[in-house]
Amino acid sequence: MAIRRLRSRAVPFLPLLLLLAPLIYSVSRLHFSWAPERGMCLPPPSAPEGRQCLPPPAAVKRPDRLVLGPAAGQGRPDRLQCQGLKAVNKIGLSSERNYSGGHVTFVTVFTTYNSDPAETGKMSSNVVTVGKHSYSKVGRSMAILNTFITFIQVSMPRSNVIILTDPNSKFSINYGSAAMLPIKGNYSRGNLMLQRIRSYITFLEQKHMELETVKDLNHFIFTDSDIAVINDLGHIFKEYPHCHLALTFRNNKGQPLNSGFVAVRGTRDGIFKAIEFFKEVLEAYRLKYMKASRMLGDQLALAWVVKSHLPSAFGKFSGHEVFTGEVNGASILFLPCAVYNWTPPEGAGQFHGMPLDVKVVHFKGSRKRLMLEAWNFYNSTSELSDMLCLILRSGRTKYDF
Repeated sequence: MAIRRLRSRAVPFLPLLLLLAPLIYSVSRLHFSWAPERGMCLPPPSAPEGRQCLPPPAAVKRPDRLVLGPAAGQGRPDRLQCQGLKAVNKIGLSSERNYSGGHVTFVTVFTTYNSDPAETGKMSSNVVTVGKHSYSKVGRSMAILNTFITFIQVSMPRSNVIILTDPNSKFSINYGSAAMLPIKGNYSRGNLMLQRIRSYITFLEQKHMELETVKDLNHFIFTDSDIAVINDLGHIFKEYPHCHLALTFRNNKGQPLNSGFVAVRGTRDGIFKAIEFFKEVLEAYRLKYMKASRMLGDQLALAWVVKSHLPSAFGKFSGHEVFTGEVNGASILFLPCAVYNWTPPEGAGQFHGMPLDVKVVHFKGSRKRLMLEAWNFYNSTSELSDMLCLILRSGRTKYDF
């Protein structure tokens, strides 16, 4: 009786099973005949030569030149408007370049690494050409550093650059506005972000001791070396005189604070508060995030420290407004990445175009070729706004850097 009842329930599904049977058979044959390293093999049953295998798909090669696409944000009044590579609404250098708020020094950590001996036979394949220049792996890193310095010379000509580096590094800088400061430590690739915080602390401790002999006020902006400063940043210290530090935020749940831009007021109290803040970030990094990716641990630690003292800040990171808050006695100014740390095309607001008040462009990851291309374009035109159109239209392409 039970068997008869089961058969009667299965009868309506028989047509559907008959229709699906060939498809199930084909998928199962395809599954067993797929070999990723060889491609896809199709076994025709009547073919005397046996299975016919298609070649594996070719790996996608990153472009080695600019690939222009549409400029995001067109039609929005608060975004850069472009006609080709010509800017409709010009972005110029700020009129506040002559502010009286103290000198600004940019500080970055940079070192070079010896080439892998296993790669010595492949040197020709590692050479990258940008414009009229060809670069090795070390050469392109140096080109990025030089471009970082030259952008600062254009936008903030009275500023200078200090490069914190491994005492064993073998490179030189030929700019009067830039100087190298060797600081002992472990600058290996896997430890570089941790060492960067330690180098910041050592540098600030030295500056704190030198305050007795220094008469002029000197503020500091700690940045990655793959940024282009395209507008004056001195106004930060003038408009917000009570803040000790400035951080940049974005609408990113896991890493809402970008460590590639940290401003420190050059007063005794500002430097002291910054030292204490960096020490707390360093401790959080060591205790909680040593197993994180070598490029993420510092940002995770930075967010953890801010959240532990100022959880209310996280509710504001999805917005675009400047705000302040206190973190362990330090007054922190929070600046939107969309203006002070704009990265094509990642992060908050990037898919909506380039804000008209953008001040820093951050060429993270494979965008470093675009940084060199942008400088070459500016060099040939002397038009900053048109160069920004080039960046905006090229930012979505992953280049060979």
